[in-house]
Amino acid sequence: MVEIASGILGYPRIGRRRELKWALERYWSGQSSEQDLQLAARQIRQEAWQAQARSGASWVAVGDFSLYDHVLDLALQLGAIPERFGGASASRDLATYFLMARGKAPASKRELPPLEMTKWFDTNYHYLVPELGPDVRFAYQRGSLVEQVLEAKAAGFSPRPVVVGPVSFLLLAKDAARRTGPLERLAELLPAYSALLADLAVAGAQSVQLDEPCLSTDLPEGAAEVFRKAYRALATSALPLELASYFGPLHENLELALELPVHSLHLDALAAPEEARAAARRLGSAQALSLGLIDGRNVWRADLETRLGLAEELLAQLGSERLMVASSCSLLHVPVDVQSERTLDAEIAPWLSFANQKLSELSVLAKGLRSGRAAVAEALAASRAVVAARRASRRGHEPAVRERLAQLPPSAFSRSADAAERRPRQRIALGLPPLPTTTIGSFPQTRELRELRARTKAGEVSGADYETELRRIIDETLAEQEQLGLDVLVHGEPERNDMVEYFAEQLEGMLATSEGWVQSYGSRCVKPPLLFGDVSRPAPMTVRWATYAQSRSHRPVKGMLTGPVTILKWSFVRDDEPLEHSCRTLALALRDEVCDLERAGIAIIQVDEPAFREALPLRKRDQARYLDWSVQSFRLSTAAARPETQIHTHMCYSEFAELVEAIRALDADVISLEAARSAMDVAVAFARSGYDTELGLGIWDIHSPRVPPAAEMFELLERALSVLDVDRVWVNPDCGLKTRSWDEVRPALANLVQAARAARGRIRESG
Repeated sequence: MVEIASGILGYPRIGRRRELKWALERYWSGQSSEQDLQLAARQIRQEAWQAQARSGASWVAVGDFSLYDHVLDLALQLGAIPERFGGASASRDLATYFLMARGKAPASKRELPPLEMTKWFDTNYHYLVPELGPDVRFAYQRGSLVEQVLEAKAAGFSPRPVVVGPVSFLLLAKDAARRTGPLERLAELLPAYSALLADLAVAGAQSVQLDEPCLSTDLPEGAAEVFRKAYRALATSALPLELASYFGPLHENLELALELPVHSLHLDALAAPEEARAAARRLGSAQALSLGLIDGRNVWRADLETRLGLAEELLAQLGSERLMVASSCSLLHVPVDVQSERTLDAEIAPWLSFANQKLSELSVLAKGLRSGRAAVAEALAASRAVVAARRASRRGHEPAVRERLAQLPPSAFSRSADAAERRPRQRIALGLPPLPTTTIGSFPQTRELRELRARTKAGEVSGADYETELRRIIDETLAEQEQLGLDVLVHGEPERNDMVEYFAEQLEGMLATSEGWVQSYGSRCVKPPLLFGDVSRPAPMTVRWATYAQSRSHRPVKGMLTGPVTILKWSFVRDDEPLEHSCRTLALALRDEVCDLERAGIAIIQVDEPAFREALPLRKRDQARYLDWSVQSFRLSTAAARPETQIHTHMCYSEFAELVEAIRALDADVISLEAARSAMDVAVAFARSGYDTELGLGIWDIHSPRVPPAAEMFELLERALSVLDVDRVWVNPDCGLKTRSWDEVRPALANLVQAARAARGRIRESG
């Protein structure tokens, strides 16, 4: 029997039943102590390590766990602490940690603008962006990573610490003062990294996984040499360096990765099997190759025979000491365990693989390589049967949907009037003041509301009583908005559990899970549905609630939909058809909903696309094709609207400046964007591009519990108005208010309206 090392790059950190979420929220609210929080965290880590050890993994990933965000963890340990949080003299404790993450820490009256938050590459996970202004002085101090290594060793596990590599850390950071590029800080950063690696060695780590996902992107000029300098310096460490890249092929960066002085190179062999073959041919004689053969980002069972075949081929080339098998990336992006599901479709359930099942699949591959196929014959047969069942299932193909797509005329993708003609007609129809105020859609989902929904599902509350209660909540939400003085209202979405799951439950070709939670950021978890077939809409999904809300107010009430790209991206999508096809089937279903809303008298319809930028491929060579089909899908969903109907969309927490032309091509009448954490940079970028459509600019960062004062919001609005025409600007929060409490929402929205009115007054005074 040959020995083949195997393991994963990371495990879900939230716990099987979202234990981390509940522990964090109890701690933040003052209901529990720091000791209670750390105890809950330790239990979650132990369960993760036990799951990996039971599967036969050669190591357990350590440092993949975080109380909020792994990039923030590293920034704190390296001393990347901006001056407003205390800088070099800051205590690197939980108070500073949560102040940087949320702008507010438990048992503290301090409130500060937190670090900017954006998407982790092309995933729906949000990381905290390190700020590397001139005030930041890197200096390593022992923190959570070494503590977790010691904890794992004490429990009898073999830990492999996981650390974001130095070059990706710099590329993911921002220089707040814009005086220098982050890569120019490498010489200052490396001593802190070296000290961290030395401390890990002292703690008993046998190697360290350095994640450099930026190798799967188009590197900026000079980055290749920065990689060389960084790894030449770190190669003197006492620890073997396991370099990991993921989220796609390396393309031209494969040459760079192969020349770096590391012990092993991890590649996503699912995305690029030919790169794995090329790497196997060209690795240094003392280097090993780690094959990412189990998908860390989707939930469909693996075709184990095909993946074992590739591993066997490379084993023959490299030998057992130079080959490892692993997950393609961290399993952070998938739920914990299929066995936790309470109810799943009987046909589709066997097709699924969550984190624990992926550990089992990886174990099969490792055992097959160690002992031969006969040793895993039963598992391979089961895999064959699942693959065959999926291919044979009729539920993936709906002839009526495909026929409708095939017959779409070119006019289906264009409004009947252009934006210049639509704008005056909409202004007359809506009669809104300058700088109209609105919100993004959702209002607080209180504990009482969640309990009501759960009791209704359990049969303890009748459907009639549930709907009566929802109407009462909508009435109160509308009254709150009218009292605050908002110009365009929303019904608050009390009937919706999630902006994607709600639609998935009503669409053919999609299914919701009961416990398929993944982390989005901090304590915020989402439950991506399964998109397994051609999507269609059996009946209207939102019309009843939108029309009820509009009947209760004389002000415009927006109809609220989630866009096709976002439903696609925030689902576990089928892997047997191109993404473009699935997105267009979603767009057709939403097109029917837009038409029904319009016929019901809804004058403003918002089709949210927060995942539009997130779904952009990491490589420029792949982006034009994506932008073409994603823009066309959005237009297909909205183009049937009359000129008088105002189409809004919303995007948040991404870098949008490079996509201005694509956003313009969506042909929405108003787009609302995150702007508060980035200090209105997006307004400047859009102004410079000549973008001439209306913009809703977020002046309240809703992902922080702090209530920004009206003066702070006014300052942001003034910056926007210094570069944008007043008749193009709307005023709104950054995102929906679902996760905030009413005690935060009321004063923050009051300040928002006050800021907008002050800006209107300044405009009147200036003539």
